[in-house]
Amino acid sequence: MVTFLVCLSLLVAAYFGYGAYLDRVCKIDTKAAVPSATLYDGVDYIPMPRWRTFLIQLLNIAGIGPIFGAIMGACFGPVVFLWITFGGIFVGAMHDYISGIILLRNDGLSLPEIVGRYLGKGMQQFMRAISLVLLILVGVVFMRSPASILGDMLTVIPYWGWIAIILVYYFVATMLPIDKLIGKIYPLFGGALIFMAVGLAVVLFVGDYTIPNLTFETLRNYQANAEAMPIIPTLFITVACGAISGFHATQSPLMARCMNNEGEGRMIFYGSMITESIIALIWAAIGMAFFHGPDSLVAALAEHGNDASWAVSTIATTTLGVVGGFVALFGVISAAVTSGDTAFRSARLIVADVLKIEQRSIIKRFAIALPLFAIAITLLFVDFDIVWRYFAWTNQAMSVVTLWVIVVYLKKFKRNIWVALPPAVFMTYICTSFVFISNQFIGMANSPMAYGLAALVTLVITAAMWIKVQKSVKVE
Repeated sequence: MVTFLVCLSLLVAAYFGYGAYLDRVCKIDTKAAVPSATLYDGVDYIPMPRWRTFLIQLLNIAGIGPIFGAIMGACFGPVVFLWITFGGIFVGAMHDYISGIILLRNDGLSLPEIVGRYLGKGMQQFMRAISLVLLILVGVVFMRSPASILGDMLTVIPYWGWIAIILVYYFVATMLPIDKLIGKIYPLFGGALIFMAVGLAVVLFVGDYTIPNLTFETLRNYQANAEAMPIIPTLFITVACGAISGFHATQSPLMARCMNNEGEGRMIFYGSMITESIIALIWAAIGMAFFHGPDSLVAALAEHGNDASWAVSTIATTTLGVVGGFVALFGVISAAVTSGDTAFRSARLIVADVLKIEQRSIIKRFAIALPLFAIAITLLFVDFDIVWRYFAWTNQAMSVVTLWVIVVYLKKFKRNIWVALPPAVFMTYICTSFVFISNQFIGMANSPMAYGLAALVTLVITAAMWIKVQKSVKVE
């Protein structure tokens, strides 16, 4: 348990330490004008209390990633604690915070439009396409996962019935002003999510469970097929939302349009990511402790088709009892549903920003949302594993682009680029090496040539991006 406690303490301390340092890097100005005041429209640009925007941001970004991803990441062993902790502090939370401040200072525009301003038109067009693909995939994934859990919990309504209910909710939430539905029900969902994390943390501390520590002996890959799933890069793709996720930067414009001043940024952006990392840390720990070690977790998952939702349901109902387990699973469902609805909302805003269509009119919102949902319904009939695999890699590829935007921004305004440059290079290498190693792409397996080619491609990308960084020296 020592490794777990140290990592938990580091995550909490980082909010007050490294988070405060990033305040200084960004030169936060609490008196600067913000979009909720300058561009108020009563639909998307609406000022809301900081506690509410924090909860919405947390629920927007959490989804099932820090839960399902952490369970699957625990199959690599206690090394997962290191990635969740240091990835969360120095990569993910930094990524969310600085990108959130950039979005806030650029009228809360959608991420692809900001990418265009700092990385050029070519990258902007790429990000427009990949953002819409990712957001629709997120919407599909976060329809199917909660529907599966609800179908097992409340069998009176079948799986496809729950799909229909969630689909209707998503459409309504995408269309309505953000303070009418999302702003009102998210505190309830947030309470369930926090109860889930706190309840499982208490179980870990008072229950008869042993959380494995990271030692030289346990620093190994526990996957059944470790050759096909090496720690580098597979762990860093598997555990995305608990450490770093490109999806987060697509959600941040929603809250950038609702903030009252720049001083709220650390709590809303950095704080929500740190909270998500804590949730992921708890689920990784309970996954290994409940099944008596990563080896047994791998075996148990294999017996149930590697279905993380089965593991989550089993853990919640067994450790927290019928009522507590129900509330905990409601928290899991809430995390998924509240990311799914805002994924479609973000997709609507991206299309609106690209086509410059104002969103005060419900007819215009409807015209954009309808084709997005038509595509999502089609993808519901595609094999879930295929959708999930491409969602996971696309998600991390998005984070790479956003990290390079941060590097350019910091250089342009003469700030400390070293908070973002190493994470940008590292994640570029992770995504590149996954392309060479994974069977869903080139499939060279765990070979020296795959890592060497990935390093070469990363070097080329880094050199190209550094040229872009150097051109940004002139301050506007």
